[in-house]
This record gives sequence, C-alpha cells and structure tokens, in this order.
Amino acid sequence: MVERIHRPDYLNKLIEFKDKNVIKIVTGIRRCGKSTLLDLYEEYLLQNGVSAANILHMNMESLQHRNLLSCIPFYDYVSNHIVKDQKNYLIFDELQAVTHWEKAIESFRLDYDVDIYITGSNAYLLSTEFSTLLSGRYVEIRLLPLSFKEFLTFHNFEPNITINDKFQKYLQIGGMPILREFDFNTARINQVLEGIYSTVILRDILERNKAADQVLLNKLVLYLADNIGSITSPNNIGNVLSHEGDIDNSKWKKNIASKTVDKYINMLRNAFVFYSVGRYDIKGKQLLKTLGKNYIIDLGFRNMLLGYRDADRGHILENVVFLELIRRDYRVSIGKIGETEVDFVAEKPDEKLYIQVTETMAGETTKERELRPLNQIPDNYEKIILSMDKSFIMSYEGIKLVNIIDFLLGNSNN
Repeated sequence: MVERIHRPDYLNKLIEFKDKNVIKIVTGIRRCGKSTLLDLYEEYLLQNGVSAANILHMNMESLQHRNLLSCIPFYDYVSNHIVKDQKNYLIFDELQAVTHWEKAIESFRLDYDVDIYITGSNAYLLSTEFSTLLSGRYVEIRLLPLSFKEFLTFHNFEPNITINDKFQKYLQIGGMPILREFDFNTARINQVLEGIYSTVILRDILERNKAADQVLLNKLVLYLADNIGSITSPNNIGNVLSHEGDIDNSKWKKNIASKTVDKYINMLRNAFVFYSVGRYDIKGKQLLKTLGKNYIIDLGFRNMLLGYRDADRGHILENVVFLELIRRDYRVSIGKIGETEVDFVAEKPDEKLYIQVTETMAGETTKERELRPLNQIPDNYEKIILSMDKSFIMSYEGIKLVNIIDFLLGNSNN
C-alpha cells in the first residue's frame, strides 16, 4: 500500500470548518491528493468519536456507483444510508460525475442533519447553476500539488544531498504526490505525468467541451507552458497560432482567433491546469482588463511537455513563488506602476506585499531593474525581492532581500 502524505495545513482547514453550516468543496487537478485528504479527514472523524455508521464516503467515479450518476437515484441511495435524527458526515469524491448533483446536495441540507464534503477535478463544479442554488453556503478549499516544504518531508533523499540539490529536483519533477513511488526516475516520472495530463485533457476538458479541437488545445498548452510568467493576451496568442495555421482567422471572422484562445484558456483554467493572473494598476488602484500572465499548476507537467530548460530559470522561480502565495491564501495580481511591472501584488484582508522574483541580484543592471518598480510605489506596505542569492545584505533602501528557499520553507517573516 502506498504511504499517504499527511498535509496538515489542508487537513486543519477542513477541521476548522467541521460542523459549520457550509458545504466544503475541495478542488484541484487530478491526482494532487484530494481523495487522500478526505481519507485522512475520515480518519480524523473516527478518531474523534464519530461512529463509522454516521460517515458515508463515496467516490462517484467508481463503477460500483454507475447506477447513481443522476441526482434522483443518488439522492435515494444516500438517504437510505443516513442515520436519522443524528449528525451524518457525507463525503463525495469527484461529484461532478453526477448529473445535477447540486440539487441532491441542497436536498440533503434541507432534509437531514448533515455535514457535507465534496471533491472535484474541474471548476464546472462551481458553475453558475451551483453558485445560484447554494449561494453563500459553500467554501472552496483549493488543493495544490506539494509545496517545496511538503516535498522535502515526503520524498526520500540521499543523506549528503544539499538543500539546493533538493530544490533542483523539485523544479525538475514538480510536486505531484504519486511521484514518490518512482524514486526520482525521470523516465518513469514523465510517463506518469503524461498519463495524468492525458486524463485531464480527455476527461476534464474534451468530454465537457465536445466541439473542442484536441490538436489546438495541446498546442495552446505548449505555448502557455513555454511562456509562463510572460505578459500575454489571447489576441497575441491567437495571432501566433493563426500564422501556424491552427485557427481559421479569415477576414470576415477577424476576432475568432482571440475568442477561440480565450475559450480554450478558460477550459484549461477550469481543469486547474493553468492559473491566469490579471494586472493591477497600483497608483490607480484598479484591476486592468488586458495583458495578464499564466502560470502552470505544476512544473513537472511543463518539463514533461517541453523538456527541462534551465535557461528559463527566472520564470520557473516566478511560477514556484506564485503557487506558494496561492497556498498561503493570498489574492495575487501583477502590479503595474507607470511603465514598469511588479511581479506580484499579494493581498489578504489585513495585509499587502509587493514581490519581485529574480534568480540573482548580482550586477548593477539587474539590481536597478528589480528595485526601480518597488521604489516607485508610494505606499508603505512591505516590499520584498526573492532571489537564489545567499547574502549578508538583508535589504536595499528598505526593500527586504529574501532567499527563495528560505521563503518557501517559512524561514523568513512571510
């Protein structure tokens, strides 16, 4: 039996919402650990006095539930297994397999004393219909692949390997939990990642978007993976693909390329393959509608698709930092200040950070480039430059310098 990874940060989020009158929805790309998290939560319930009879845990992609994939038989089956007049804990994996599942979930809430937990591998789970029916009565917990800190505790390393070498392995294979079984065998790891990627494309995108072109979708994935952390627009991407002959961009449909690309990017976002990040005008204090960036959910997929290229290290590090900020529950945007950009504006209700990411601060040109946008920001929120440098210099002109590995391990103030 494969050893399960304990992810206390996520488990504690579920525990914090236990018995609260909201539906807990755990979302994330396939094989990132959603089902394992709910297995661990079920263990927590049993260890804390909940009877097994009061827990119903179903994976709706299992063939044993093949006759329950519409809301009425699903509702009837679950109702027959609920212990009446007692608290029941309902745990459903991959609930998007059930047609109109949201109607059954709302009925469980109305008819019984239940605490409900759901996982899903695409954002259609949080569709307009669902949001309307259950408005204000659910909380989403976004599960990401392993952080670097989790990666260190989950994988087995040779005793003499340095932290920098471990980080290099993280950048190469990424954080999908299943990869522990393959002991850093990159050929086998790529085969596993290719299988996960193919399943996501086929089951979570193409099955739900019958008219989508798989060849075009794959080319778009390759383009976005090759341009993580770069300012892009659907129009620019559409022009590139049109010139390659992948999109019909005839004169009478001059906007089709941009619209097609935008639609396909939405499909990839909904399957949690990419995150799109908008730009924020720091002086004007408003979100801008154009020219965002895209980050891939896991660098292992990027390297499987493109091959590992160390020349892209700056954008690779930026992708790692973006995902870490999301893990820490920041709302993230790109900062625009005059004609310059700040890599990330990271916000919480009571906190704001401005962050630049660079491989190194060595050299006056690089130093000036990274400091200039931060120095132009007129407010007093914390400003940080993250790099791979190890230096006794802790700040420039009040701007903190933090090593990226220290940041990822929590060995800094943020």
